[in-house]
Amino acid sequence: MPEYDFTAPRLYVDAPLKEGGAVALERNQSNYLGNVLRLGAGDSVLVFNGRDGEWQAAIAGRKRPDLLAIQQRIRPQDRLPDIAYVFAPLKHARLDYVVQKAVEMGAARLEPILTRHTQVARVNGERMRANVIEAAEQCGILSLAEVRDPVPLERFLRERAATRLLVFCDEAADVAAPVQALRDEAPGGIDVLIGPEGGFAAEERELLLRQPRVIRLALGPRILRADTAGVAALALVQATLGDWQGGGG
Repeated sequence: MPEYDFTAPRLYVDAPLKEGGAVALERNQSNYLGNVLRLGAGDSVLVFNGRDGEWQAAIAGRKRPDLLAIQQRIRPQDRLPDIAYVFAPLKHARLDYVVQKAVEMGAARLEPILTRHTQVARVNGERMRANVIEAAEQCGILSLAEVRDPVPLERFLRERAATRLLVFCDEAADVAAPVQALRDEAPGGIDVLIGPEGGFAAEERELLLRQPRVIRLALGPRILRADTAGVAALALVQATLGDWQGGGG
């Protein structure tokens, strides 16, 4: 990654960005800039909206930050690799962690799936989206990952494109060479699937193995927690087929 100023305050704004434009701050953003960071009129922040790149802006407002005056673009908009993180949702803080780490690892979509052993039946989509934005703000990310609603595993498999590669992480698989297995595949759309803490049911595993393009991977000789497995799997995929190579996904 090129040299980047990680000390500058950074905000996501849901508004068009262009030179000479202005963006009204939401109350929580105004409070964050004015009361938490102690910034005021004339101070600079970086802003992005997931569409128009990253821009330098100046804070405006008499008593508190109310407005951002957009000045100049710092970075052009980028594109995330076509990697979907497909996962059985976890509880509370561990779900927050999973979402944040998937965003940091460059996933373009977050797709919760419901399996036989999934312990969480309801997912707070708004909380997931808030975690996506927070992770992007903190890590210099320009493109926001899409958050999809939970669907049963069978429906996900039925509706996904058959041309996409399904990387199916399974603790019951033989421990082999996951890096080489992935390198043997052609790049393209990838779905990285992490199951629930109780693992996949036998009929689910059979259904997964019948998919047209599938790699069944074991993530080493130790059993990983579901949130750890997600980070490990995304790292493997990004290093072999994703944008860690420098060629895009």
